[in-house]
Amino acid sequence: MQCPSIRGYGYNGRHGFQSRRRHCFRHRNMDAFFASIPPRTPSKRSPLPRPSLVNSIPNGASLRSVDHRNGFPENLSRNSSSKWKSDPIKYSKLSGTVKPPTIERNLECTLEELCYGCMKKVMITRDVLTLSGQIIQEDEILSVKVNPGWKKGTKVTFEGMGNESPGAYAADVTFVIAEKRHSLFRRVGDDLELTVEIPLVKALTGCSFPIPLLGGGTMNLEIDEIIGPGYQRVIKGQGMANKKEPGSRGNLNVSFLVNFPKDLTNEQRTAAVSVLGDSG
Repeated sequence: MQCPSIRGYGYNGRHGFQSRRRHCFRHRNMDAFFASIPPRTPSKRSPLPRPSLVNSIPNGASLRSVDHRNGFPENLSRNSSSKWKSDPIKYSKLSGTVKPPTIERNLECTLEELCYGCMKKVMITRDVLTLSGQIIQEDEILSVKVNPGWKKGTKVTFEGMGNESPGAYAADVTFVIAEKRHSLFRRVGDDLELTVEIPLVKALTGCSFPIPLLGGGTMNLEIDEIIGPGYQRVIKGQGMANKKEPGSRGNLNVSFLVNFPKDLTNEQRTAAVSVLGDSG
């Protein structure tokens, strides 16, 4: 008796539904199979004896096909390994141990910390489950080692250091690296960008001035050429640390913002025309 797909018919003979679920479809003609199951309480109205198991077997079936443990034919037994058997439940959210979502927090770092590395101490407050089943709050300090060359978006995860709750694993805590805005430098990959303001006269005549470096200190920068729009100087090895190549660093790209005078006297205008008139 096979039932790969079951079609139910209504009392009017039309198709009632179609199902591919692996369980038995109750039909009127199958009552004969269940006639051998003894009722829980004997009926006082019916003096007739209960039908025997042999009488309940359809024509052509043998006694070997009967499961004597529960009175069902073998192909309808709950312990049968046929495809009628329901699939076991592998996982249940109601009864199984679940893993709560990861708790994420931003961890702000300066460019200096991301360039040279550091150890950050972070205090968290989390729910802790006691042996008696009560939930209390505890403060805990976590140490996050920031490696040189880390960028924003880098994640550090502490497994099982989040909130605890009954019937569930402790949540994980993930810190996401975020860059603090620097007052002088802007990071672009492994390079740093710096903008320096200079007056027009120095842009035209050349100049020498100190350049600040990340982490403190300065270096002297000499320029003996005209600084025009888009002019840039590259200082190699003064950028951010490269995490893929330990010991190496990116570049420091210096751009210039030329300050023009807001007003000129007539004498200054005449002098500028006489000097720059033929410069094109």
